[in-house]
Parts: sequence; C-alpha cells; structure tokens
Amino acid sequence: MTSWLLEFADVHYAYPGGRGPVLRGLSLGIPEGKKCALLGRNGCGKSTLFLHGNGIIQPQQGQVSWKGTPLSYKRAALQEMTQKVGLVFQDPEHQLIASTVAEDVSYGLCNRNLPADVIRQKVQAILQAFGMTELADVPIHHLSLGQKRRLALAGVMVLEPELLLLDEPTAYLDRYQTRNLLRELDAIHQNGTTVLMATHDMDIAFEWAEWICVMDAGKLVFAGEPQEALAQRELLESLHLGMPLIADVWEALPQEWRQEAGERVPCSLEELKKRLLTGQVAVR
Repeated sequence: MTSWLLEFADVHYAYPGGRGPVLRGLSLGIPEGKKCALLGRNGCGKSTLFLHGNGIIQPQQGQVSWKGTPLSYKRAALQEMTQKVGLVFQDPEHQLIASTVAEDVSYGLCNRNLPADVIRQKVQAILQAFGMTELADVPIHHLSLGQKRRLALAGVMVLEPELLLLDEPTAYLDRYQTRNLLRELDAIHQNGTTVLMATHDMDIAFEWAEWICVMDAGKLVFAGEPQEALAQRELLESLHLGMPLIADVWEALPQEWRQEAGERVPCSLEELKKRLLTGQVAVR
C-alpha cells in the first residue's frame, strides 16, 4: 500500500479577480520516499498546487493533508510546515532576499532562533555540500542564473525538509547545468528527502523520476510509474508533452533486439547502450 506524504483531496482554488478556478477538484498524492515529477502544460495549476503544499495558500474547498493529518492554517502550524515542506520557486529572484550568499542561506535558520554557532556550522556545511563555499561572501547580484538556482535550493535544504518541491527548476538551464542539478537532487533524495519536481520535459521526467503525475485544467489526469506513463501516448500527445525520445528510439529498434535486451523500455541512453551490448535487462 502506498504511503502518501502529502495528499490533496478534491482541492478547489480560484485567485481573486481571476478568470476562473485554477484547481478544479484536484486529488493527488505524493508517495513518501520517491523522486516524483509533475507534468502539465502552462496554466494547468502546477504552481498553485505547490503553493498549497506548505500552506502558503489555503484551499477554498477540499483538503490538504500531511502524513494523513489535515493541515492547520494557524500561524505556528504553518511555520512548522514550511520546515517540513521546502519550496523552490521557478524564478530564484522571488526567493533570494539577502545581500550575500551566506546571509541568504542563514535567513531561514535565523528565523528559527538557533544559536549563532549552530547557524554558522549549518551554513558552512550546506555551502560545502552545494559547492558554494568560495561564493559565501559574493553579492547575490553577481551570481549567474544557475548559481542563483543552486543558492535558492541550498537555502531550502539547510532547513532539512522532509519534502522538497521544485517549480520548473531546469527552465533556461543548459544541458550541463541540468545534469548537475539532477545529480544534486539525487543526492538530496538519497539522504532521505522526498522530491517533487514540476517540469515540461518528458525526457527528464522519464529518466529521473520514480513516480509521474500529469495535470490538466486543474485536475490530475494520470499518476503512476514511468513505465506505466508510456501507455498514455494519446493523453501525453494531446497535452503537447509527447513521449520520451528514448521510447521512440526503442520502438524503432528491430523486434529481435528488443526481445534480447528485455521488453521494458530503458529509461536513458546509457541504459539502452548497456542492454544492447550485454543483452541483459537493467534493474531500475
């Protein structure tokens, strides 16, 4: 039985002055301990879902639950939720508020009224983990977009959340920066944090995630493992998400090759090469 870390049940929400509801009876669960991807075209409600995830927005109808317990929207409870659920916005400029790298990372810790020596130790440790030690005293406006995104992520992870939400973290990043980010997310996951990443990139979702959710028009239209998503070609193409390129490459291979290498579609080019060379099915 799947254990849901964060769960949305029949959630409705419309912004004041908006043209209509953004979330329209959304029901979605984030499985504990998984690397998850949230897919959907612009305007489907992904960002609004994230803002509900740690209580920034309260549902107008429906319920959000953390480990089976409905969220409380009292101030103390919300402060606790922001520590359990870390949110990284798509635009790091909306999240970085201090003058220098070290000051920004320490901001959330200072709000928790921790001793100065504990804050110092935690800031040094997270900067080292994210390869930003040499940037500690650098003004934020001197950073590149990739560095700002890494800083925003470090500022959230220094609080050691149980769930990390990332809104389009790979947008405008080149291939090298994207690979570095995914490695950082893998390390975060291996250290015990559940991760949910919103993305438009089906290739990234299929290769990286263990659980995929697809939204459209404020509702969940699919949730399941990456291999199960491949059976939803018509749905994915209707939402202009398409199929992962590796799946199309796999289908183009001769049938006898696929039978010898295993019927399950490989999740990456590297896995495809390995299976074709060895004739063995790699376990995901």
